[in-house]
Amino acid sequence: MKLLALLMFLPLPALAQTEVPPGLMAARLLPGWTTPEGHRMTALQLQLEPGWKTYWRSPGDAGVPPRFDWSGSENLGEVTMHWPRPETIESGGERSLGYHRELILPIEIAPAQPGQPVEAQARVDFGLCDTICVPAHVALRAPPPAATPDPAIEAALQQVPRLATDQPACRVEEIEDGMRVTARFDADAPEAAMELDDSRIWVSQPQLSRQDGQLVAEADFIAESGKPFPLDPAGLRLTLIAPDHAVEYRGCRPAGS
Repeated sequence: MKLLALLMFLPLPALAQTEVPPGLMAARLLPGWTTPEGHRMTALQLQLEPGWKTYWRSPGDAGVPPRFDWSGSENLGEVTMHWPRPETIESGGERSLGYHRELILPIEIAPAQPGQPVEAQARVDFGLCDTICVPAHVALRAPPPAATPDPAIEAALQQVPRLATDQPACRVEEIEDGMRVTARFDADAPEAAMELDDSRIWVSQPQLSRQDGQLVAEADFIAESGKPFPLDPAGLRLTLIAPDHAVEYRGCRPAGS
């Protein structure tokens, strides 16, 4: 797919005053609200033209996940992304995970100084794709929080994968240019994802099969070195994804343990 030059643009309502990447209708940080714990809840909202898509945190074989720079914020503590379950996207013979039409990504921010307001602003890099793929960059500032929760953000929170209490069995092995993980689930789903917290590690979209009544997911993990590297099974995040639900597993049990 053809890659266009990086385009810079401003948050709404100033979008009309500058060049906008193909496929993007609107980009904003929603006002959100303050939670009972004193955290600031906001959300990244991307509204897309028909047919265009953007990507999940771990898109698979193709796609660019959003990257955030919060350096312009005030009283910023820990930032937690509550990713809603993605869709499977087929394009050019490749499978990836992402969103059509709209992404509302809830973002929960703990204040560095409890009891003081959080001023949230972010520079966000992300990818947009149709028949072409366009890297995009936005600079956004959240308005002051509302007095009550936003139903759109609450709906997105309901789509976050459920956290499993068990771990699947897995095998971790070296390959020529990295590591391969094969996980076995006593569950079923049409799609799966595997991740490490290290963004420098590229992860393939898992290949799925059924063996002995179990779902088997296999993915390759490739480091910048192009060589095998230590991969701790406890640091893996594995997600089974269906159209109406998703389940996330933290870590896996090495076979025989």
